[in-house]
Amino acid sequence: MGRNTRRRPTGPRRATFAAVALILGGGGLMAANVYASATDGGSGGATAQPRSGTGVRTAGATIDCPDVGSRLTSVPEQARPEVDKELALLDEQIAQAYQRLSASARQVRQDAGFADNAIMNPLKDKRAATIERIAIAVDRVGDRPEGLESLAACTVRDSGNQAPAPGEGEDGSEQPGQEEGNGQGEGEGQGGNGGQAGNGPVAADFADIRSVRPDVETARPKGNASRGSFATDCGVNENGLFNSDNIIAAPGVTNGAHHFHDYVGNQANNAFASDQDLASAETSCADQGDKSSYYWPVLRLQNGTQEQDANSPGGGIEGNAGEIVTPKQVTLTFVGNPRDKVTAMPRLLRIITGDAKSFVNGPANANASWSCTGFEDRQLKDKYPLCPRGSDVVRTFTFQSCWDGRNIDSANHRTHVAFADAAGTCPAGFRPIPQLVQRIVYDVDAPSLDDGGRTTPLFAVDSFPEQLHKPVTDHGDFINVFDEDLMREMVDCINEGRTCGAGAGSGPGAGEEPSGTPEAPQEQPTRTPDAPKDGNAGGRPGDTGAGGGKGEAPKPPATGRPAPEPEPGDDASAAPRTDEPEVYATPSADRGTANAGEPGGAKDDAGEDADGLGESQAVGTATSAAATPSVPPRTEPQAVGEGGLADTGAQLWPAAAGALLVMAGFVVLRRARRA
Repeated sequence: MGRNTRRRPTGPRRATFAAVALILGGGGLMAANVYASATDGGSGGATAQPRSGTGVRTAGATIDCPDVGSRLTSVPEQARPEVDKELALLDEQIAQAYQRLSASARQVRQDAGFADNAIMNPLKDKRAATIERIAIAVDRVGDRPEGLESLAACTVRDSGNQAPAPGEGEDGSEQPGQEEGNGQGEGEGQGGNGGQAGNGPVAADFADIRSVRPDVETARPKGNASRGSFATDCGVNENGLFNSDNIIAAPGVTNGAHHFHDYVGNQANNAFASDQDLASAETSCADQGDKSSYYWPVLRLQNGTQEQDANSPGGGIEGNAGEIVTPKQVTLTFVGNPRDKVTAMPRLLRIITGDAKSFVNGPANANASWSCTGFEDRQLKDKYPLCPRGSDVVRTFTFQSCWDGRNIDSANHRTHVAFADAAGTCPAGFRPIPQLVQRIVYDVDAPSLDDGGRTTPLFAVDSFPEQLHKPVTDHGDFINVFDEDLMREMVDCINEGRTCGAGAGSGPGAGEEPSGTPEAPQEQPTRTPDAPKDGNAGGRPGDTGAGGGKGEAPKPPATGRPAPEPEPGDDASAAPRTDEPEVYATPSADRGTANAGEPGGAKDDAGEDADGLGESQAVGTATSAAATPSVPPRTEPQAVGEGGLADTGAQLWPAAAGALLVMAGFVVLRRARRA
């Protein structure tokens, strides 16, 4: 199974064959898939095959509905709870209609009017009633929104996924029929959309990262730029906190996202958490002053594994199937503005970046990027990357960095924040705030596209079912629950051009260097060492380093390739560099504090490596969205350098004292002889 063996163990959920009954109440869908285990015959499930005896496949199709929520830019505060619940109901209606369409392949092929009469017209009626309730809710306390009624009608749209002919796999090769569907294939009526549950991904959703031209450009700092960065370390969701809620977009609604999320940071994340719940919750962050909520759709392998949500809404019932992959590394870094100083984020500010519905909405708000370690100057928006051996999949979200100065949220969850332009200038009336950059690394192999993922499984993010797991639908969510004092520290750090935070560390050379090919990457927007290979993927302060137990020297990364050469100036055995910016870290209770903020980590009185990180590894890990900021060198005390006066004196004084003692000895002996 190669590197895929590092994924989160699924324990008793694994079975050689497990039948999954997908039953949608009121949706008319009941399909049985028999999933081949990832432990049966290598790393992949079986290839895509039609149900024997039917020969029924429809061209890949999905349902395209106007996004009502994006049109509601102004909703009175009193009406928002009711409006949010009605918007979530619109999403539920679309999901059910898509599932009916997917399950009705035979009827659609036999009757051209079946889709309209049985699915699309009833959907339009339901949407019209829901939209009317939204308009009434707003009208009670404000001005009735105009034009919403025109958004009720939806269309059946070609997905762009080419359906294999009966008896063929995704690569066009003949495949033997089976009585049941299987891990990668579609049962009756699943539309040729590919993927384990029949709604994606497909081979066309992937691209070789080496075929992508370098395309990363960053604004150069000017004038009053805020050049620093602040990194927080909140782990990789190793404790397995998941749900299909979305407290920002659908508060108070169970399964409001229709897909599973990974959560790090705040541990009170669910649709019903109040602001007080978030403020008093526990956090997975190393610095307990950061109780912010960071979440994103999980990544899954299409390998037939039954996960905890295989029979649940948000999971297998809605086409989100397969093994959930725990990230290898997550870096959460706040960076500055290339033109101005940043101001503090307001507490409980909510930001969504990307668009979970961009496959049907269009790419206007799409914002996630995909790449590979060693190639991060090459970014993909609408494809998953095929990474070369030794390179990991990288998923990056760069959040909005301008705030309107008044609101912590807005009706469509977008208009209260904005992106700066290419030069770093915020729109009129907006002010710069620290910009969150989420970088998530996964240890997954490039799937085998020629056999539909049988040898090495396809992977994809969870999505709304009608969005077909397209990479362009990826998105990230953030709620600021930083302690106000810590937020002020962040702002000061960024504005003063320093590198700070419990997750702050050096770039490649401090740990395992991002690997890939002999090609030299261009200037990268997000560079960071890979996580240790010992299970401490979060790299938290106080945890064991790459060498295992505390006090051990770091071992070479277990990658099957030689350890990378350190970059110039990153000599792991050298003393801390004097031109590095100050690093402020929160030491854990069992660590020394004398050197807690320095790249070498804490040391005990004997000079041993007390925290187990080793001289070459900083406390935690960090990623910056821009090139390393230029920071004036610090003036160190002379005793720190080598060959200075203090160093010379420290070596000469003992020798001089010894010489005086020897001379005194000769004088005493000479007097004794005379006597």
